[in-house]
Amino acid sequence: MKAVVITPGTVPLSNWREIYRGAAVSLDPAAYEAIERSAKAVSSILAKGQPVYGINTGFGKLASVRIEAADLETLQRNIVLSHAAGVGAPMPVPVVRLMMALKLGSLAQGASGVQPATVRLLETMLAEGLTPVVPCQGSVGASGDLAPLAHMSAAMIGVGSFIVEDEVVPAAKALGDLGLKPLVLGAKEGLALLNGTQFSTAYALAGLFEAENLHGAALVTGALSTDAARGSDAPFDPRIHLLRRHAGQIATAEALRRLMAGSAIRASHLVGDERVQDPYCLRCQPQVMGAVLDILRQAATTLATEANGVTDNPLIFTDPDEALSGGNFHAEPVAFAADIIALALCEIGSLAERRIAMLVDPALSGLPAFLTPRPGLNSGFMIPQVTAAALVSENKQRAYPASVDSIPTSANQEDHVSMAAHGARRLLDMAANVSSVIGIELLAAAQGCDFHRPLASSPPLEAVRTLLRRDVPHLEDDRHFHPDMEKATSLVASGTLVATVGPGFLPALQETP
Repeated sequence: MKAVVITPGTVPLSNWREIYRGAAVSLDPAAYEAIERSAKAVSSILAKGQPVYGINTGFGKLASVRIEAADLETLQRNIVLSHAAGVGAPMPVPVVRLMMALKLGSLAQGASGVQPATVRLLETMLAEGLTPVVPCQGSVGASGDLAPLAHMSAAMIGVGSFIVEDEVVPAAKALGDLGLKPLVLGAKEGLALLNGTQFSTAYALAGLFEAENLHGAALVTGALSTDAARGSDAPFDPRIHLLRRHAGQIATAEALRRLMAGSAIRASHLVGDERVQDPYCLRCQPQVMGAVLDILRQAATTLATEANGVTDNPLIFTDPDEALSGGNFHAEPVAFAADIIALALCEIGSLAERRIAMLVDPALSGLPAFLTPRPGLNSGFMIPQVTAAALVSENKQRAYPASVDSIPTSANQEDHVSMAAHGARRLLDMAANVSSVIGIELLAAAQGCDFHRPLASSPPLEAVRTLLRRDVPHLEDDRHFHPDMEKATSLVASGTLVATVGPGFLPALQETP
């Protein structure tokens, strides 16, 4: 995978996706000029002797407390240590790396007042595989993602731990092993590292990228289910969708047509099929999955903008040298985007589960009950459908909008918060549920198509069936089902299923710089 060079403020969504998937990261060297100017501006502001929030005052409700020059380093160290108050399981390494890269891109825009050495250490940590151990709970998504970013920053000053090659190593030792010294924070630097939406944005981007893959996978399994049920491709006719004009619906219908083009199973039922209309789970795929695509694209636009923004406080300006206190740390845009992605994940899984339920019902699918040649003696796909239903219901409970909640913090100084952090953090668990649902549908749809042998599906769908059958044989009689489900789910979650159909079949998120 090609390394990503971060040019602050102009990083495309595709680069953040690559970083999440494991690409190496470096910073455009040209960015250091702006970083140096910003650091000098902080020195100039301090020299004026006036109280400036976050530079020579306390924080939050304690902003009225003036801090003397001799204590400024202690002030910045204290804010890191005191704010490292997260709880819960450690963040996944790919999300931490994405959070670090987002912070790198933000600090490097020269509006945060940090020293070049601070940015270089963050860049080195990414390059050398030093991933801070960051508890995933403790942020309310306003005043910045303070607790998680404090844990990241604590590792930079030699406190806490890093994950190094899957081992947890004390921070000071991990730095020392690479010949690095713990960072000594100057004026403004601790606050600059802690303030910002990078935790929430990293989780939201991770959820977005997983949802993008799952949207494509569900189109593939949806087309395969349509073939298994001998459904009609007439509802995917472009004339229908052009009349409604929704871009996502038009693109989704086109994808389904392409996926089914050339299917001998479909062609065998073009004449003499007594059914007039298919169930909604087949017929309305363009309408539902198209709407999902539209809102994922909307979320992608918001998150691409946020990822390229500067969200700490106060912000440092160099013409003239001035610190302005505002509220860019408030993560409301991220909270809304996360809620949208949660809705999308919920609907992708919900529609897939309805197709599974349709396939196991002989009255709807025309296939053997529960997709087994000998129902009664065998239960076939009876309980996998129940599992899918359980996962869909779990996601429904998780899809309640986080952004409508708020709870005052910091002695009412921070009296409205976004809840973007937990709104975004739930997305990976929701995506895992959807992966399992689509994995079950993949098994069911392939089993259904098996009953139409020797007729074949379309070339891309046959490629998917061949991929699955390498590891999971046709279900003739009941066997231990869990391993089959694990293998199918892995094909979905890893992106292998989407990759197998090849380029040009599935719609993508718009690339917004």
